[in-house]
Amino acid sequence: MKWQKLLLDLKDQLVQRNMCNKQNIFSIKYFSIFLLIVFVLFAKNSFAGEAESLFNQANGYYQKNEYQKAADIYQKLVDEGYQGTSLYYNLGNAYYKLNKIGYSILNYEKALRLSPGDDDVQNNLALANSKTVDKIDSLPQFFLFQWWESLLALFSLSGWTWTAYFLYILLLISVGVFFFIKNGTFQRISLFSSLSFGFLFIVAVVLLVVKLNREVNIKDGIIIQPAVTVKLAPDNSSNDAFVIHEGLKVKIEDHVDNWYKIRLQDGKIGWMPNNDLAII
Repeated sequence: MKWQKLLLDLKDQLVQRNMCNKQNIFSIKYFSIFLLIVFVLFAKNSFAGEAESLFNQANGYYQKNEYQKAADIYQKLVDEGYQGTSLYYNLGNAYYKLNKIGYSILNYEKALRLSPGDDDVQNNLALANSKTVDKIDSLPQFFLFQWWESLLALFSLSGWTWTAYFLYILLLISVGVFFFIKNGTFQRISLFSSLSFGFLFIVAVVLLVVKLNREVNIKDGIIIQPAVTVKLAPDNSSNDAFVIHEGLKVKIEDHVDNWYKIRLQDGKIGWMPNNDLAII
């Protein structure tokens, strides 16, 4: 019996030791995760603080009319992955002062994608476009299509996402009121509200899907060289199609090696080297 008791005691000790080891492993694991989270947050705040400092430094250079230094710092922030309406807008202003109209329009267009309703961006973009050489008339659109495009341009992709989400919440609230509040007046109001919010939600979702599809599948670009000879085929030996100039906005339809197939607003199509164009 003594040896059985010794075996049981030994077994209990091993079990307790294993439990302690597991607890230590879990403790170390969670502590490591905690340290990783703290490090990531600290690094993020540090990088954000550094970016803000550089942004303010660039603003200082701009106010001193040192536009090249300002543009270099703004562009550095963009190249490092930072985005923002103010960043693109200020970079566009700096390039405009440097008479780099193509790069100026490029960054105004990027700012406008983030904030479609920004009046300052729209005005400066219109001013920069007035400096371009090519004045191409777009193909006439049916008025319903014009309304549709205006509706799409009201918000950015994130803006339509939040709009659809907000309308979905209102729809749920209206449906909840209809089923849970047994009052004829409230039920009639909630019924009409549900139908209205439901319709608006469907419209917002459709606009969101169209906006997302355009962001993913449809690319626009800005000519950044003073003059570009567009070819009939993606080959330098191909015949010339037409000549376009800095600042013109084109639609990118295809990509073969180092060539882009582009379409102008008047319907003209051709091929050009990809290093003469910057994608918005």
